[in-house]
Amino acid sequence: MTEETPAPRRRSAGRIVGLAAAAGAIVGLAAVYVIGSGGGNASGACAAAAATAAAVKPYATGPVAAFLPAKEPISLKDLAFTGADGKPKTLADLAGKTVLLNLWATWCVPCREEMPALDRLEAALGGKDFEVVAVNLDTRDDGRDAAFLKEIGVERLALYRDRSMDVFNELKGRGRAVGLPMTLLVDANGCEIGLLHGPAEWDSEEAKALIGAARAATPG
Repeated sequence: MTEETPAPRRRSAGRIVGLAAAAGAIVGLAAVYVIGSGGGNASGACAAAAATAAAVKPYATGPVAAFLPAKEPISLKDLAFTGADGKPKTLADLAGKTVLLNLWATWCVPCREEMPALDRLEAALGGKDFEVVAVNLDTRDDGRDAAFLKEIGVERLALYRDRSMDVFNELKGRGRAVGLPMTLLVDANGCEIGLLHGPAEWDSEEAKALIGAARAATPG
């Protein structure tokens, strides 16, 4: 006999599924940006990440079926934002960790809906070799991001910020960002593994399996 999902969790999952369906046009556009780009041969510092991306492809199912493995992984080490301590930070500072980089804003309804799932994922998998890095893109420094996370009970996610939205614009310029929310899976060497446009149930077993496959396949 399988255990029934508690009602609040079912309602939350249902909202995310509904929002994901509403973001279908964005996901379709994302496919043009990512799947249709390049000739499929990675080179340079991130050549090895292509094998990792291929290894995780079978795990893009169920709640994370919209995950798009990178055909030509690029380095994301230089992506800059503000750390939880208020100091400048880049993904290079997280070398050695597989990172799930999520861009969100308090005015983005689907972003707000998926935050608890990201928090639960960090609680389940976060540690010395994995972190959910959720970067808030609110341009006003009025504390509403911190107040929102406290209001919904997010406890495990560090509050990363980018008031300039430069990180989003940089990813847009590289053909990766088309809207919010967007989430990038990055290997321990700072190389792109793949991305997902729109919200997802990041604490689902399918998402955990996908992340686990990425961690296992990433060369040290």
